[in-house]
Amino acid sequence: MIIPHEQLSDSALRGLMEEFITREGTDYGWEETSLERKVEQVRRQIEQGDVVIVFDPATESVTLLTQREARDLDND
Repeated sequence: MIIPHEQLSDSALRGLMEEFITREGTDYGWEETSLERKVEQVRRQIEQGDVVIVFDPATESVTLLTQREARDLDND
């Protein structure tokens, strides 16, 4: 189930983005990028509709997926 980002409070959306960004624990990019910059990049992707917030009622969990990943999940 896709949740519109407008339905989340700013703090809840920020927490979700930070959890998603730090989930892997390590950044393997060529240059270091601050958490604040990464949050802004993800926020922009969410606002543009490239990334969506998905709630899974079976596991009662929330994650961020690309639009394509969410569509593929719906088709399963």
